[in-house]
Amino acid sequence: MKCPFCHHTESKVMDKRETEADMATRRRRECLNCEKRYTTYERIDDIPLVVIKKNGRKESYSREKLKKGMVLACEKREVDCEKIDRAVDQIEAKLRDYKTPEIKSEVVGKYVLTKLKGLDKVAYIRFASVHKEFKDIEEMRAEVKKLSK
Repeated sequence: MKCPFCHHTESKVMDKRETEADMATRRRRECLNCEKRYTTYERIDDIPLVVIKKNGRKESYSREKLKKGMVLACEKREVDCEKIDRAVDQIEAKLRDYKTPEIKSEVVGKYVLTKLKGLDKVAYIRFASVHKEFKDIEEMRAEVKKLSK
């Protein structure tokens, strides 16, 4: 494992934890060269998932793309990165438990919205505006009203 700061290959593990749903092992490491700390994750390679987009096109599931979308929705909000990581772990666990390896993007989006609703309401609206394709401000206002109840 290379240190992301100095690229030294030797480190020591300071802490090790299983993530929720036991989907990965999280290790906190310290570089033996520069003594900076960083986090690594170990995951099992299993059945590849395919996301079916709204236009019918299929693409490989990407954990990084899912996380990037959530991080973008939470940008400049007080949402801890570890909470986003946990939410991504939980969503991924649901996707892997899904009845088929091909999953519609609408299903993935609903899982994301459910998690964002619990993390940050503004992030939820940001993501919903793209996922639900609001046509105008009235649709967004109606969603905000539903969220306020």
